[in-house]
Amino acid sequence: MNRWLLTMSDVTYRQVSDASEFGRVAVLMGGTSAEREISLLTGKAVLAALCERGVDAHAVDATDGFIDLLTTGGYDRVWIALHGRGGEDGTVQGLLEMLGMPYTGSGVLGSALAMDKLRTKQLLESIDIATPKWRQIKSTEDCAAVAAELGLPMIVKPALEGSSIGMSRVDHADELPAAFETARNCAADVFAESWVNGPEYTAAVLQGQVLPMIRIAATNTFYDYEAKYFSDDTKYVCPCGLPAKQERLLADISLKAFEAVGASGWGRVDFMIDEESGDVLVLEVNTVPGMTSHSLVPMAAQEAGIDFGGLVWRILETSFIVRAAVADTLVAGQEDDHAA
Repeated sequence: MNRWLLTMSDVTYRQVSDASEFGRVAVLMGGTSAEREISLLTGKAVLAALCERGVDAHAVDATDGFIDLLTTGGYDRVWIALHGRGGEDGTVQGLLEMLGMPYTGSGVLGSALAMDKLRTKQLLESIDIATPKWRQIKSTEDCAAVAAELGLPMIVKPALEGSSIGMSRVDHADELPAAFETARNCAADVFAESWVNGPEYTAAVLQGQVLPMIRIAATNTFYDYEAKYFSDDTKYVCPCGLPAKQERLLADISLKAFEAVGASGWGRVDFMIDEESGDVLVLEVNTVPGMTSHSLVPMAAQEAGIDFGGLVWRILETSFIVRAAVADTLVAGQEDDHAA
C-alpha cells in the first residue's frame, strides 16, 4: 500500500513499493549544455540503477528530436538527469508541464531561480540568509570599482552556469578584466564575490529532509570542475565533524534556502563558514546535482543508510509531487461539484 508523507509546507511525497507503479520512465540526459559530459555520466548511472530495481527505464538524449521521442515513446514520467541550461533551468520542466508528463525534482520556478546564481543571492539576502558579499560586473569599466569595494582575492562567476564553468579566482586587480571576459563568454550576467576563507560544506536535500552534511577539502585553488568530477585528490568528510547542534542549525538554514527559491523533491545547498566571523554563507542551490562516482548527494545518502539504487528510486518518487495550490484547487472543485 502507498504511504504519503507531508515533509515540506507545500508538498506531499508518495512512497512507492512496486516498480510497476512508475510505469515507463524516460531518463532524460545529455542535452546541449556545457555540462553535457557530466549529464551523460549521471544519466547512465541513474538508468542502470533503475533497471537493476526493475523499473522500465530508457535513455533519452535531450538533443534534436527528443520531444518526439518523449511524446511517441509511451512514457509515463521523466527522471531528469540534465545539468545546466536547457535542463536544469526550468525550460525542460516547462515543456514537460505542457506535455502533462510528471518529472523528478523542482518545478519551473524553483529550477529557473536556482539556476540563476545572481537572483538566488538577491532572494536569499531579502530573507536574511547570508551569502558572500558580491557585486555585479556589467563591463570592464566596472572592474576597478568592484575590486576596490570587494577587495582581493575574489571569485568571478557567470550567473547561469553550474559545475564551476566560467569561474575564475582573481588575486590581482589587473586579472579582473580577463576573468570578467571569461565569465561573460558564457552568455550570462557576471558577478564577483568576496573570497571566503573557511571550510566548504554541502547539504543534500531529499524529500524535504536534509541528509548528513559533507565537508569538502579541495586541493585545487577552489572546488572547480576538475575537483568536482575527476580529481581523486579532493577529500570529502562525512560525517562532516561538526557538533550535532551546529549541524542541525546548518540543516535548518539549508532547508530554508532550498524552499526559498521554490526548489522541491531533491537537490543540494552549498555553503561556507567564514573562519574569522563564523558566519554561515550560502553559495548556491542546485536542483539537479550530479550523480557520478564523485558526486556528493550519493555520498550523503550512503551515510544516511540509503544506497545508490535506493536514492535513485526515492528521487523518482518525487515525480508524484502534488503541490498544495493544485491540491487546494482540486478540493475546491470537488466541493463545488458536491454543492451543485
